[in-house]
Amino acid sequence: MKVRLGYVSIALGLPKVTSSSKVTYTYYQKLTTKEEKLNKLKKVSYSNIMDLKKILEYNIKNNIHFYRITSSLIPLATHPEVDWNYRKIFSVDFKAIGNIIEEHNMRVDTHPDQFNVINSIDDKVVENTKRNLWFHVNLFEDIGYPLGKMVLHIGGATGGKETALKRFEKNFNKYPKEIISKIILENDDKTFTAKETLQLCKNLAVPMVLDVHHHICNNDGNNIEKILPDIIATWEGQKLPPKFHFSSPKEHLKDRKHADFIEGEDFVEFIEMCKPLNKDIDIMLEAKKKDFALFNLVDSIKKLRKDWKWIDSSTFEI
Repeated sequence: MKVRLGYVSIALGLPKVTSSSKVTYTYYQKLTTKEEKLNKLKKVSYSNIMDLKKILEYNIKNNIHFYRITSSLIPLATHPEVDWNYRKIFSVDFKAIGNIIEEHNMRVDTHPDQFNVINSIDDKVVENTKRNLWFHVNLFEDIGYPLGKMVLHIGGATGGKETALKRFEKNFNKYPKEIISKIILENDDKTFTAKETLQLCKNLAVPMVLDVHHHICNNDGNNIEKILPDIIATWEGQKLPPKFHFSSPKEHLKDRKHADFIEGEDFVEFIEMCKPLNKDIDIMLEAKKKDFALFNLVDSIKKLRKDWKWIDSSTFEI
């Protein structure tokens, strides 16, 4: 069983490097000419793409093979009042990013923001979500990465959970295949449990991302160990191994806020729960200290389980 660790968006080991610089629509409107507006968008986008390249190179240097790309890479890319052909403008740069990912056999994915709600009762929100998800689909296409997936939560429970789940299925099945083929679903910390998310994933034939801490916060008394084999089974036929999210609470056990680092003993306990299934897995660490949290966790694991075999600085085998 091989385990790869990854982190989210920001590399703290690269000060002053960010692929998430923004241009607000309010600021955009204050620019007086079309040329000024376009130049601003191009300048910030180019800076983000170049910084993404630096982060990927940093990950390669540190043998980190799993990474979440920010959803804020291209400013105002999905705003209904802003129409600019960033895909054509940066086509060469996108391909260069994709070449790095392919050459070094990296896994990357995205996590569209929480305002993307497929099961909303508001048709406008459902349509806006579709437009926003196209950005992620197009990004994977532009970088030449057919394995790309985007993580989504189920959404709200207006009308009751059962009704909300049916609404998700109905709206999901109306989306184009290019979008739904990229979606993987995650349990959340307030509403839909891992068991409920699993059932929806089975119904839709969609892979499930188990968020371990979300399950601790919201589980209806269900034991994760019992449904873990079924969660992993949702990845059958996929070219990449099952993906998990792992974080530690900032304060008390059910504190939904993420801590700076990962509690090593809790992480090791989860890995040992997975071990009997003997499946390779990738784990995205959702900690405030990003890459530093990954390095810190590696140190903790090496102290706690001296017999585990390390393939490189972010990948181990048990």
